[in-house]
Amino acid sequence: MTIDIATPAMLFPAISLLLLAYTNRFLTLASIIRNFSKEKWDDNTEAQIQNLRQRIQFIKRMQIAGVVSFFLCVLSMLAIYLTYQVVGNWIFALSLICLLYSLWMSVREILISVEALDVHLDGIKSK
Repeated sequence: MTIDIATPAMLFPAISLLLLAYTNRFLTLASIIRNFSKEKWDDNTEAQIQNLRQRIQFIKRMQIAGVVSFFLCVLSMLAIYLTYQVVGNWIFALSLICLLYSLWMSVREILISVEALDVHLDGIKSK
């Protein structure tokens, strides 16, 4: 199968929007973490901190995979432009795999986020 240069170019807006969404998630999480020092500590806080650490790690992986996907997408376009069609196809496939990995990490981070809300609700319930 051969693809033209426009095929990888179609991923640019999608990857850019994903990276923006990931950055917003990171900034929100960073704000929550920075505000933790103002609260008093208990067992619930320890569980929340563990949850936040996991989420930060997933967001880091999401962002790295998204950037690698973007980089490979550009590299694929360059290879296709230089008439290395087979190489461009394989690089584009790698780009899609990185994008899938990034999306999977996003799903896992969402699941951890839901657990964080459960921990918070348990803390409210016990008070």
